[in-house]
Parts: sequence; C-alpha cells; structure tokens
Amino acid sequence: MNAAVVTSFAAPPRYTTFADPVPTDSEKLVTVTAAALHPIVRSLANGSHYGSTGELPFVAGVDGVGRLEDGTRVYFGLSRAPFGTFSELALASPVICIPLPNGVDDVTAAGSANPAMSSWVALTARAKFVAGESVLILGATGSAGQFAVQVAKRLGARRVIAAGRNPHALERLKDLGADATIPLEQPHEALVSAFRRERDHSGIDIVLDYLWGPPASAALEAIAQKGLSKTAPRVRYIQIGSMAGPSIPLHAATLRSSGLELLGSGFGSASLDQIRDAITAFFAAAATTPFQTHIKAVPLRDVEALWNAPEPTARLVFQP
Repeated sequence: MNAAVVTSFAAPPRYTTFADPVPTDSEKLVTVTAAALHPIVRSLANGSHYGSTGELPFVAGVDGVGRLEDGTRVYFGLSRAPFGTFSELALASPVICIPLPNGVDDVTAAGSANPAMSSWVALTARAKFVAGESVLILGATGSAGQFAVQVAKRLGARRVIAAGRNPHALERLKDLGADATIPLEQPHEALVSAFRRERDHSGIDIVLDYLWGPPASAALEAIAQKGLSKTAPRVRYIQIGSMAGPSIPLHAATLRSSGLELLGSGFGSASLDQIRDAITAFFAAAATTPFQTHIKAVPLRDVEALWNAPEPTARLVFQP
C-alpha cells in the first residue's frame, strides 16, 4: 500500500510503499479516506512525544476516518505499531472504532475529532465540569483552543475567557462564544493583572491550558491568594498541551494559598473509555449543530512537502 512512512526522526515522512496491515481477530481493517495532521502526529514522528516507541520505520498518523470491510463509515484510532493512519489501509482497535453519524462528513470528522476531544475530555472527565461554571482557555486561538471555546459554551459554561497571542483571532473568538478575551502578548505583570481581574469579576472555575510555559506561570500566579483571612475558591487547572514550553517554576505557596487542583488530560491521564465517550458525544453534537472549523483537505502524496509548511488558519487533512 501507499503510506506516509517515517524513516528518520529528523525528517518528514516520505510517501512510499509499506506492507499492508493484517488484522488480528480483535482488529478491523479500514480503507482510509481521511487522516489529520495533529500536533501529536508531528511529535510522534520526530520522536519527542512521550508515546514514542523510538522504533523505525512506521506509518505516521494516530486517527482517521474510513470504511470497514462491510462498508460501515467509522472514525478510528489506536492502530497497532508500526501501522498508522496516513495510509491507504489501517487497523482499527475495537476500543476506538466509532460509526459516524450522517451529518458529519469524512474530512470534517478527521480534522475535528482530535482537537475537539481534547477539551471535551478535559472538561467532562478530568474537570468534572458542571453547567454554569466559568472557563479560562490558554491558547484559545489555536485549532484545539477554538474548539474548546465552542465546546465549553455547548456544554453550558456561564462565561468563557479566551487567552491567546493573535489579537485578530481573539476578536473572532467572540463569534464562537468567548465572553472575554485576554491578549498574551503583554508584560508578565500586566498579564497576571488581567487574569486577576477576570478572577475577581466573575470567578474562574476551570482552566484549560494548551500552552504551559510563561502563560501558565502568569495564570497560576493570578489564581494564588494574598492574605491569611481569605478562603480560596476551588480552581481545576487542566494541563493539555505545552506549545509555550515544557516546564514552569511552581512555587509551593501557589498551592498552599489557593484552591488549586492541578491535573493533566491526555492519553495516560484519561481512560480510553473516557476518550471514546467524549468523541462519540462530540460527533452526536456536531451532527445536530455543526461546530465552526478551519480544515483543508490535501492529497497524501504531498505529505513530505506539506509536513512543515506554515498553515496558520487550517488543520490539514490528508486523503490517500
């Protein structure tokens, strides 16, 4: 079969031939119609993701859309190594093999499931979100962050505060449901003050953090309380991504002076059952009322040329 094959962690995948996958009794063979280029796909392909096995070669891609041998249209993931989803044929684990509703097309499903799932799982499974709570999103102008704004509102958030670097993109997020926006491109103390104003104005119940690094340090500093007579409100801080840096300094007083609960959300911290349930719920919601997306379909044969191409407004979905 033709596939995007990773032969080096220092180079983009190459469009070449690879052995056809042969399913075990528990797996299903899928004829792939669409698979998206998510950040996790890139980090697995360069060996930097915690899920990397370090073994070469392998087919890129972690999830996709296709058809089973009986014609059922499915979203699927968790292909057994070395088989990925950037290929003509792939393997679907029975854990993540979800029939698609008619209201969601293949390209949209492939491009939206992963970024939307990140906030759906973080809110419902990790934060135990309750309708009427307030949500701060760090990295709201990215693809996953834009979904997070919509997901939080769809689930019943009272107030959504969107924080990001691009002022024009931040302004557009108001059309997606953001009640307030905070530009991240400002001095540290000014950013802390902006977060504190939101904390004092309407409260922050949950933080969804796609960035880590300096924005996380500012948000955590804002959450911390000053004074011994105050009872700090509970804040569930859900760490999802690290686009702004892999580590931060975390002062002990930040934890002692706040109602902070610091959790991660991703493969390993959320169960596969929770991930499957979140994706299923997202597709059901999207089939009824579509989410706004920015997705671009491209041929899989162009994977090497497009792998590192700047694509600020759309998520690439490769089609064999």
